[in-house]
Amino acid sequence: MSGDTAASNDASSPNQQDYPQLFGHPTGLYTLFFAEMWERFSYYGMRALLLFYMIKQLGFGDGDAYAIYGAYTALVYMTPFFGGMIADKLLGGRTAVVIGGLLMAAGHLLMAIETEWIFFTALSLLIAGNGFFKPNISTIVGSLYPPGSSKRDGGFTIFYIGINLGAAMAPLLCGYVGETYGWHYGFGLATIGMLVGLAVFVAPTIVTQILILGTALLSAFGLIAFNPGDVFTFWTNVAVALALIAAGGVAVLALAKGGLPQEVGRTPKPETYNGNLTKVLICTAVIIPILVLLVSGGSVLPGIHEMQTLIPESVIKPMEDSESKLVAGLAEFVKEASRPAGLVLIVAGLFASLFLIRESLRMDKVGRERMYVVFILTFFSLMFWAFFEQSGSSLNNFTDRNVDRVMETSTASQEDNGKTAKLRLVPESSHESLAGLDFLSQEYLGQVNSHPSLNDKLAKAVTGVEMGKEEAKRPTPEELKQTIKDVQDQKKFTMSSLTYLREFAKREEAKPEDKVMNWTYTIPENADSAGSLGLGGVEIPASVFQSINPIFIMIFGLVFTALWAVMAGFGMEPSTPVKFALGLAQLGVAFLCPWIGAEYYADANGMVPVIWIVLTYLFMTTGELCLSPVGLSMVTKLSPARLVSTVMGAWFLATAFSQFLAAIIAQFTKVNDGGNIVPPPSETVDIYSGVFEGIGWLAIGAGFVCLLLSPLLTRWMHQDKPQAD
Repeated sequence: MSGDTAASNDASSPNQQDYPQLFGHPTGLYTLFFAEMWERFSYYGMRALLLFYMIKQLGFGDGDAYAIYGAYTALVYMTPFFGGMIADKLLGGRTAVVIGGLLMAAGHLLMAIETEWIFFTALSLLIAGNGFFKPNISTIVGSLYPPGSSKRDGGFTIFYIGINLGAAMAPLLCGYVGETYGWHYGFGLATIGMLVGLAVFVAPTIVTQILILGTALLSAFGLIAFNPGDVFTFWTNVAVALALIAAGGVAVLALAKGGLPQEVGRTPKPETYNGNLTKVLICTAVIIPILVLLVSGGSVLPGIHEMQTLIPESVIKPMEDSESKLVAGLAEFVKEASRPAGLVLIVAGLFASLFLIRESLRMDKVGRERMYVVFILTFFSLMFWAFFEQSGSSLNNFTDRNVDRVMETSTASQEDNGKTAKLRLVPESSHESLAGLDFLSQEYLGQVNSHPSLNDKLAKAVTGVEMGKEEAKRPTPEELKQTIKDVQDQKKFTMSSLTYLREFAKREEAKPEDKVMNWTYTIPENADSAGSLGLGGVEIPASVFQSINPIFIMIFGLVFTALWAVMAGFGMEPSTPVKFALGLAQLGVAFLCPWIGAEYYADANGMVPVIWIVLTYLFMTTGELCLSPVGLSMVTKLSPARLVSTVMGAWFLATAFSQFLAAIIAQFTKVNDGGNIVPPPSETVDIYSGVFEGIGWLAIGAGFVCLLLSPLLTRWMHQDKPQAD
């Protein structure tokens, strides 16, 4: 790992044994724990909202939103390779982390401005900032320990808990607040989180202690005060809040013995530091506009209003319309691969692959066979993450549109047929006139509202939202009229109608009457088979479900570590290839869960019980814990010493490429191709479940192939021989 390299090569640093300790670890670790926790809070807080913000606020269709999301996440995983090189050669880790934190804070802040050009600039700042921040704070953790220290793995385990604590908090706070009260509030919380993380890293020890304890207490209060109100999320928030307070208390106690040593992460070339810093800042300023073009697909350029592909639409369209699923699938790959971000990744991937193949062929038999293992397991890892990363795109939309997220208090019956209820569109606390009113929740999707005011209500909401956009994105009168007609023509209540009503109700110009609507119940005689309508209760925002994976990691991470240790004691610990196979198989089971839920347990409205999405994240997490922790270790053990950093960079480049493939896979779940109107849940559930079923069986099949190859791969690892130079 890069942290190992930094620790062993930093000849000018004092003996790490002299650093103050708590519980056997340097006290500086606890500073880095909270710096990284808040950085991950900001990243995952923004990520939880990103897809919904693009679709519901900026007006992107599913296809463009998936493409932008894929380009963003791919570039986020690509830039740390360069950020690590800059720190190693020019600036040192400490300065790189500060630059990265400032760039990301600026990016989160700009996300609150609802302008498309600024939106892509914000994403580019986040991409560049992550490149500086992410690899180098991990390197600094490693540099706290002497070379060969047996406690280093434990230190990284503690650090990993901080990552997942931040990732768990983010959807619970940023996601809930952003979806419920307004997108800019969610992004604002992410900005504050990033600034706190940066302040913790650079502030004097006493200030760091105050920041850590103060923000832990404030965040714990926020977790308890801001939640949907159902029993499940309330106690989840309480558990995360208690974990946060406990971590804060330990950190304050540790820092009483001393903070992060000043010499850690310093520049390797102090005599050229100022000049290097100037050059890096200038180059970063030049690269950010290039990143804007890459992540936007050139759509921000004057006169261009959609993402560009180098291969013309006239070539791709016949392939998309082909009756062959293979040709249609190839069309999606060609389209995404010919976008600017896709081309950059493909060229970088080909260059890295050819270079490493050439180097491998020059090695002796042992080194060559070890590199074969690295190549093969990197391929399986790429498949794993391409499927896993549906969690931020297609699984997110499925959760929003087809998972029953409402804990209702009662169910409508034939006695309610023809009755009219006044429902609120915003939180009850938003206005005193809303007290006691039921919420127009996700339960109403697929239902019929026969109240005569519905069309006028929808027309006003659509007009308010569309004309409230930046001038370049506002529709013409004809386009606005068509959009209103498209929304009104839906016979059943859709997510598009619900989104327009909610978004308009949250605007400052909305009047009290815009925050409510009348609903006249139309209950069919076969209400049970047609999909019952739940009344009252609370709705859990879809973004909150993004917290399940990191919470499960915190619960099961130490369990898996102990399990491998116990099995190793009996000589039964699975080899690295077998762990990869187990990870892929469990990921396959994870994606079969929403398919089973949709196929056998969905109601006639296309709504799937919430337990199936929870099971999905459970098996995704256990699969991740089998594969992810051993991947980086495998790279460092099997690569020759002179190529470790290069192979590690290629590993992360493969992860970036998997994000690109994830966006292509997500394209097959588009439910509004040709327009931005989302159909009723009954028309979307089969689209999602069909893709998830395919992913499930492909992942299980890949796991089976990996298992068959495991004896050969284990032999090629030559574990009885030392690492080659």
